Amino acid sequence: MLRDRLERDLERARARTCSLTDIDDDELVQQHSPLMSPLVWDLAHIANQEERWLLREVAGRGPVCQGIDELYDAFLHPRASRTALPLLGPSDARRYAAQVRDLAQKVLQSNNFDDDLTRDGFVFSMIAQHEQQHDETMLATHQLRAGPPLLDAPEAPREAASPVCERVVIPAGEFEMGTSADRSALDNEKPVHRVHVPAFALDAVPVTNRSFTRFIEDGGYRRRDLWSDEGWAHRCEAGLEAPQFWHRESDGRWWRRSFGREVPVHPDEPVVHVCFHEADAFARWAGARLPSEVEWEKAARWDPETGRSRRYPWGDDDPGPEHANLGQRHLGPAVVGAYPAGVSPLGVYQLIGDVWEWTSSSFEPYPGFRAFPYREYSEVFFGGDFRVLRGGSFGTDHVACRGTFRNWDHPVRRQIFAGFRLAHDVAKAPDV
Repeated sequence: MLRDRLERDLERARARTCSLTDIDDDELVQQHSPLMSPLVWDLAHIANQEERWLLREVAGRGPVCQGIDELYDAFLHPRASRTALPLLGPSDARRYAAQVRDLAQKVLQSNNFDDDLTRDGFVFSMIAQHEQQHDETMLATHQLRAGPPLLDAPEAPREAASPVCERVVIPAGEFEMGTSADRSALDNEKPVHRVHVPAFALDAVPVTNRSFTRFIEDGGYRRRDLWSDEGWAHRCEAGLEAPQFWHRESDGRWWRRSFGREVPVHPDEPVVHVCFHEADAFARWAGARLPSEVEWEKAARWDPETGRSRRYPWGDDDPGPEHANLGQRHLGPAVVGAYPAGVSPLGVYQLIGDVWEWTSSSFEPYPGFRAFPYREYSEVFFGGDFRVLRGGSFGTDHVACRGTFRNWDHPVRRQIFAGFRLAHDVAKAPDV
């Protein structure tokens, strides 16, 4: 059963990679934004990571393709400079990825899962997660590219399935944050530890386009009092006036570019493509704040009836299409309230999927953190200006999204599929 699940996860990731790179070679090698790699780099990088871990570390094989490791080392070459490298061309990159996958499948079928790296299938799951993370990055590249649409998907749900309350109070008390038992969890999600969280309130849904439009109309981007010093400096330097990809027509209506299509801004979708500073300014305008990642995780995982932390808001079962908008089934968020089957025990909606949610927290290790299996996944990012995002987006596969999963990025980034929800202080309440 474990082997079959891992094989399915790897196959699903590869099918998605192929769909994102099944485009003209000119598009594949072009750099669509200095923030992103050319798609052909991502394709070969995915294969190179798979080769390094599954073929070399697990199986002890030599290199499949000599002399390319440095080309696909993300720490050696900034994204903006990668088009100048002697990269594998589209045909060679596809051939390399296919060759590595054929060999990796043989490694999976013969492995005994009997050491730290392979126990419970960890390294195979890590590779599936890595590929899906790059698939989401490539999806963001598709959003940044100019020209006609290359991707298609059914429209996300456009009606809320049930009425949604405004906000939910999360009682004060301890809960178990992180995990030590989930073998698919990555190192920054570990170890499990108990955290006391004062009572707070959390909006039942993410901030919508309707609400964000009111912020714009009230001069939110021009009011210095709403922005931190760093945020205001960035707003001025970058000329921020609205979420990325938004534009206003002469009749006053807002439209946005979505994967090569011009679509009206839907008022009841979660706002997306806003940076941390925009989210922080909106929160001040609304008389609220962004939740910490501790608060976010308690709201997403804590079950008040049992006192235990679930893997997801709805329980421990993997997400299905009824629970959350994940896996690129759609090319945008659903309206808020669209997934009642995914609601948390306290009534918070869409904590998983639709949009990554900015938190107020910096990216730091948990007490007792141990880098595994390599420092460059998490440890080298601790202590910078990174802010934590939680919950995944419509572009996140479920293997790379759970209640403990931690994403992080610079607070100025907007090309990611990020929105936010609001937290509120409440009067002192007894511990529960």
